[in-house]
Amino acid sequence: MDKLKHLLQSLNESKDLTQGSPMKLILNFGLPLLFGLVFQQFYNMVDSVIVGQKLGTNALAAVGSTGCINFMILGFCIGMCNGFAIPVAQAFGAKDFKSLKKYITSCVWTSIFFSALITIVICIMTSQILVWLKTPDSIMKDAYAYIFVIFLGIPVTFLYNMTSGILRSLGDSITPVIFLILSSVLNIILDVLLVIPMGVRGAAVATVIAQSVSGIVCLIYMIRKLAYLDFEKEDWYFNLSACLKLCGMGVPMGLQYSITAIGSVILQSAVNDMGETYVAAVAAGTKISMFLCCPFDAMGSTMATYGGQNVGAKRLDRVDAGLKACIKIGVLYAILSFVILVIFGNKLSLLFVKKTETELIHYIYIFIIGNSAFYIALALVNIVRFMIQGLGYSTFAIIAGICEMIARGIAGFLLVPHFGFICVALASPFAWIMADIFLIPAYLWVMKQLRKKLSIV
Repeated sequence: MDKLKHLLQSLNESKDLTQGSPMKLILNFGLPLLFGLVFQQFYNMVDSVIVGQKLGTNALAAVGSTGCINFMILGFCIGMCNGFAIPVAQAFGAKDFKSLKKYITSCVWTSIFFSALITIVICIMTSQILVWLKTPDSIMKDAYAYIFVIFLGIPVTFLYNMTSGILRSLGDSITPVIFLILSSVLNIILDVLLVIPMGVRGAAVATVIAQSVSGIVCLIYMIRKLAYLDFEKEDWYFNLSACLKLCGMGVPMGLQYSITAIGSVILQSAVNDMGETYVAAVAAGTKISMFLCCPFDAMGSTMATYGGQNVGAKRLDRVDAGLKACIKIGVLYAILSFVILVIFGNKLSLLFVKKTETELIHYIYIFIIGNSAFYIALALVNIVRFMIQGLGYSTFAIIAGICEMIARGIAGFLLVPHFGFICVALASPFAWIMADIFLIPAYLWVMKQLRKKLSIV
């Protein structure tokens, strides 16, 4: 009786997204995620601010030039962890605790394998990757020093995202945020202490140490929180079928990030050919845009958990209602953020560069306005794609990623060389629109298939 009472109490602490107002649930679940993402982008931005102000434009360009490859590799890791969490969310929504334990332990084994493999391969190839990117010789040394340390931290990227993904799947979007905020504060302190004596390498070391702390603390909390499931020795035996299902969800989601990033790599290569000023402008503009895009990322993560839990509970009516509610939030925020950037865009540029660098400030402003004018398209990409993934059709994420890759590839290979920097600013919007053209019909098809599968009219 005491064990049952403890189980019910623990379940109540996790957020069940299969009951209640979709709008209210999405806001309550998504706001903590947003808070965490804002802090995450804040400390990422601090890296660039300190590097740009203390070490100069070339150092900022060196860090910025690695952004696309950073996104491609770490995005694959983060995407995989998000995919691993979907079967956990579905088992939790169905209240199938035997499967829940099986998937959680399999998340651990699968993450260990992939984190070790990816770290070894990517660290060996880092130098060659920067050559493929056409990184200018003037910033090559700093670019390598920064990104190599970041890649050494791939295992802690897996650790934090695996544990936080599992907690979110159980409806707990608050605890990972608390630990992320603590690591963000630590990262800022370490940036101040390490960047001057160590250069750009210090910014990377600060990031890896901070993420290690958040991952370890999150792991300790998860172990204590999940004690109510009474894991036994046999639960930790390697389960091939469970690991394959996790890979079936995780690998497509990881590939979606990486395939999308291939287009960014092509685009970055075109920008690198334009010189350090343009590289620095894209680096600073991207940081500003990523900060303001945090709500879209939070909406996506919310939809993945919301969709996973509700399809597990066979509540497809709530899936449609949740999607519509989240789209309303996304459109309103997209309009608001565009207005903010139009008014304050130039002032935000001064976070990264000195006010005397008027040409650089001008290009930063062009970049962020070109992006933000199409934030509604980005909102749809994140909301619809992650909902589809949460419903269990993660392969569609790859196709959406291919659409984005093709669009950025066209911009990088054809448009930028002929029409210049304005096409750099509009490359991502072009990619978002291409993905939306695929994703919206794909969602309608997925819902039709699920209604047939679950015999719902």
